[in-house]
Parts: sequence; structure tokens; C-alpha cells
Amino acid sequence: MATTSRPLKRAPVVRIADAGPRRRSNRARSGRPCPLGRRGCQGYFAPVLAAAFFPAAGGGGSGPLVATYAALAFFFRPLGALLLGRLGDRVGRRPALVTAVTLMTLATTAIGLLPTHAAAGVAAPVALTALRVLQGISAGGEFGGAVSVLTEFAPPGRRGRYGSWQSCTVALGLLAGAGTAAVLAVVLPEAALYAWGWRVAFLLALPLGLAALVLRLRLPETPEFRADPGACPDRRLRPRDVLLGAGRIVGWSGAGYAFLVVLPSHLQTALGASYRDALLATVRANTAFAAAIVPAGVLSDRIGRRAVLLTGTVLVIVLAVPLFAVLRDPGQPAAAKGAAVLVAGAPVGLLAGPGPAMLAEMFPARVRCTGLGTAYALANALFAGCAGLVITRTAEWTGRTDIPALYAAGACALSLPALCTLGRDDHRRPLR
Repeated sequence: MATTSRPLKRAPVVRIADAGPRRRSNRARSGRPCPLGRRGCQGYFAPVLAAAFFPAAGGGGSGPLVATYAALAFFFRPLGALLLGRLGDRVGRRPALVTAVTLMTLATTAIGLLPTHAAAGVAAPVALTALRVLQGISAGGEFGGAVSVLTEFAPPGRRGRYGSWQSCTVALGLLAGAGTAAVLAVVLPEAALYAWGWRVAFLLALPLGLAALVLRLRLPETPEFRADPGACPDRRLRPRDVLLGAGRIVGWSGAGYAFLVVLPSHLQTALGASYRDALLATVRANTAFAAAIVPAGVLSDRIGRRAVLLTGTVLVIVLAVPLFAVLRDPGQPAAAKGAAVLVAGAPVGLLAGPGPAMLAEMFPARVRCTGLGTAYALANALFAGCAGLVITRTAEWTGRTDIPALYAAGACALSLPALCTLGRDDHRRPLR
């Protein structure tokens, strides 16, 4: 993985006289509504998609869906991080972001237009899997470019705040996906939801993606990319830095996906919750997650990334199993269960808030897109992409219903040693 990166041809800079750091950051994070169709809807509609494209799984089983296409897409994220990351480091942040949002929009919209297994036979799940691969490549490449732009445009002492907006827009996408699924589940009869209603959420990606594309086409390049290459002599992408960065966000990836995406299908299959109740629980968890992200990023600018990340990690380890026990207890009132899912989402927000800035601070400008994007993609491929499959199969083998809590706590425990290597004043140092 070690390489040297030298700009070949730079994208032209768009001069916008009144585009301050805040407006630039708005444009950089504008592509994130697409998770509504990518990450959110695919998890929340897992039982529906399983029935439409993998009928052998039965109406409610999502195991084949997770095994054959959800995890597969995550394993293509590192490829996207390498391909689009190199584009962002050598040609420009803007071309990488435009490419990523275009791929995501087209692939997500196409899923909403696919014929089901009943109409196209085996071609339907094959086409679905191919589109998920394109989504994985796009998602893997998008993160590095967006975080690079946000942190490179950030004023001194505010990288945590600006970087946290990347995670916040992902959280809002998850929340929008859960909310859309919940609304459709409430408004439509179950037969209509399974027949055609699920397509609505995916087709919404088209107008959202076009709006994001327009904004990103107007995004100027960052000062770090426009600077003389000689001002950044360090152009090496060290594998150990990528692995260390991945290790630091293992807990964020594993706990986030277990609590915020896998939760609906697990509540249905393991705890007997209705589809609607499971989605409403996930909306609560995602609401707490989203609300905690930006304050966590701001706090990390003041007291350091290390303190905030370690606090969130320890809270997940300590609280995951007790909170899930509340959800499993049929004697607990609905208010207690609602509070439990709210509390479960907040510590993950403490990890997602400082995480982007922490990764950006690990890599020099000439390999920043590739380095931080690959680290993020590796952690997500191994601990988010596999989460659904591991949780589902382990719950089946063991008969335990608290596997999501154990998975989240275990992922956070694995990240502790890497997080302890963070310096107490890393947030005060200028970007390389």
C-alpha cells in the first residue's frame, strides 16, 4: 500500500467570492442525503427486499440478503476508497466527490426500478447485488473526499466541529431512511408495501442526488490541494497508519451498524416485534445518535479527540448489555424501552463526532483522501458489513437474543488499544 502521490492534473478552481468556510462545508457535505437510499433504506427494508429478491428466505427472513449483497457491498468500499481517493489526491477533491455522488445516485435509483425475482427470476438478485457493489465503491470513495474538504476548510481550532458534520449528515440520512420506512409502513397496507411501496424510498435518491451534484459542482478546491506540492514533502501512504486509523474506528463502525441499522430486523426476528415497532425504535436510536454528533465534535476541539472517543467507547462497553436487557424484558413499560434505545444511540454519536477529524489529522494532504478513506472503509468492511450476518447467524446458533449488544461492546473493546495511542494534544496541531 505504500506509495508516493504526485498531482498529475489539477481540476480548475471555481472562484466564488462570497463562499466562506461555512458555505464550502455545506457544499462538501451536500451529497450525504444519498444514505437515505443506500445505508438506511437497505437495512430498514431488509425483510421487504428479502421477500422481493430472495424469496427462498421467506417473507421475513433477511439472512440471504445480508449474506449475498449487504456484506458484499461493504467489501468493495476499500476499492472505492483507493480509486476515488487517488482521484481526490491527484486531480482534486471536487472531481472525486462529484464522481461518488453520481455513482451513488444512479445505483440507488436503479434499485428502485429493478424487477423482482417473480418477474425476472435469478437476474433480479444478480442485478441487485451488482448495484450494491457500485454503491459500495461510491460510499468508500466519498468519505475521504468529503472529510478532507470539511477539515481542510475548517478554521483553526474547529476541525472537530466541521468534520462532525460529515457524520451528522450520515446520521440524518439514516434517520430519514428509518423515518421514510416507518411512514410507508404506517400509511400503506403490508401487501402494498411489499408489492411497490418500498420503491418510493429508493426513487427519492434521484432528486436528492441531483441537488447534491449541483452543489458539489460549485465546490472550490481546498487551500491544501491548491498549495505548491513542495509545501507538503510527505507524500507517503504508510500501511501502518491506515491500519491504526481503522483500529481506532472499529467501535464506531461495529456499534453504529449493530444499533442503528441491524436493530430493526433483529427486533423482528429475535424479539418478535412488529415491523412498525422495530422501525420506530430505530428512529429513536438514530435521533439520539444524530443529536450527539456535532456537540461531540465541538467538545473534541476543546478537550481533545482522545478524551471524547475513549468516553464514548467505554460507555458502549458498559451500557450495551444492560440496555438490551431492557428491550428483551416483556415486563418493561414502553417508556423504559424507548429510553433504552435513545441511550443506546447517544454514545455512538460520541464516536462519530470526533472520528472524521481524528482520521484527517493522521495523514498528510497529498494522501489524505486515500489514507483516511481506506482506513474508514476497512473498518466498515470488517465490522459493519459483517455485522448483520454475524449477528443473525450467531443468534441462530446460540439462541441468545442479546447478540447485537455483545457485538457492539466487543467492537468497542477491540478499538480501545488503538484509541489509547492518540495524543492528548493532537487536535491542536496543524494539518500536515
